[in-house]
Amino acid sequence: MVRPVTQVALLLAGLAASQLDAPDGGVLPPLRVQSRVTPVQAKLGEPFVVEIVITHEKSQRYELPTPGDLEAFEYVSQQRDRVDGADSSTTTFAVSLQGFELGKQRTPTLQFELTDPAGIVKMPVSGTDVEIVSSLPADSKDTGADYYDVRKPEELPVRTWRLVYALLIGLAVALLAYGVFRYLNRPKPVVAAPVRPVEPAHVRARQALDALAQQNLPGKGRVREHYFRLSEIIRGYLGELYDFDALECTTPELLEALRTRTTPGLPMDALVEFANQSDFVRYAKQEPDANECKAALELGYRIVHATAGAAQPPNPGGRNAS
Repeated sequence: MVRPVTQVALLLAGLAASQLDAPDGGVLPPLRVQSRVTPVQAKLGEPFVVEIVITHEKSQRYELPTPGDLEAFEYVSQQRDRVDGADSSTTTFAVSLQGFELGKQRTPTLQFELTDPAGIVKMPVSGTDVEIVSSLPADSKDTGADYYDVRKPEELPVRTWRLVYALLIGLAVALLAYGVFRYLNRPKPVVAAPVRPVEPAHVRARQALDALAQQNLPGKGRVREHYFRLSEIIRGYLGELYDFDALECTTPELLEALRTRTTPGLPMDALVEFANQSDFVRYAKQEPDANECKAALELGYRIVHATAGAAQPPNPGGRNAS
C-alpha cells in the first residue's frame, strides 16, 4: 500500500512529496513525510542536501543506515535531529549526496529503519527531483585553451655550481648534526612493571552490576541514567565476549551481530525485549516503574551468569584440571 503525502501541503511548504510503503505486522506508518533538495540545481560531483522530515508517533524511532550502491549518486554524510511535540515527534534527516550524471535526475530511494513497539521494519522513502549541471563555465571551449597557458620551453641560465655545492654541504652538515642530536637524546631503556592479570569479562561485568545495584538510581528518580548505565554494562560485556564493538552499534546492529554469532546460553528473546525497552526509555523518555527497573537489572545478572562459561579463559594445560 502506498501512502502519498498531501501535495497541497508540500507545495505550501516548498517541499517535494515522498511516497512510503506502509509496514506490516501492526507497525503504524508515519503521520507525514516531506522532502526537498537544496540546491535544486547542483554541479557535477559537488554535494547537495536531501532534507527528509518525518512526523511520527512519539514511541517510534527512525534511523538511516549507511546506503549501499546508489548508481548515479554517491552518499557523503547525514545529520539527524529529533524534536518531540505534545502528540507526536518530528525526525529530520539532512542527507548529503553527490551526482555524477548530467541532467534532471531522481535521487535514490532511501531505506529507513523504523523501531516501533510492534517490531523493527524497513521504511523506503522515494527520491526527489534534482538537476545536475556541468561544473565547467557556460562559455568554456572544448579545446581547453582558456585553462592552459602553453609556452615554449625557456632556458634557465646557471652561471656556477658553487651555490649547489654549498647547499649540498650545508644539508650534509645539518643531517649529521641531527643524527648526533637524536643519538644523544635517544630514549633510555625502561624496565616494564609487572602486568597484573586481567580478571575475566564475566567477573568485571558482575562487579559493574553490583556497583550499579548499590547506587539504587531508580529509587533516586534517575531511571534514564539507570538504563543508560545498565545498557552500557551489558553491551560492553557482550562486545568483549563475542569480539565486536557493541558500544558503537545501534540496537538493530547489536541484535544482528549477535544473531550471526554462536551464543550458547544467551537469553536472546529477553535481550531483544530489554534492548527495545531501553531505547524507548533513553530516547522516548518512558518511565518504567521500580519492578521493571529491578527486572532489567536481574536480566543483566542472568545474561552474565548464562554466558560465564564462554567468558572463561582457556586452560593453559590444554585439558581440564582433575
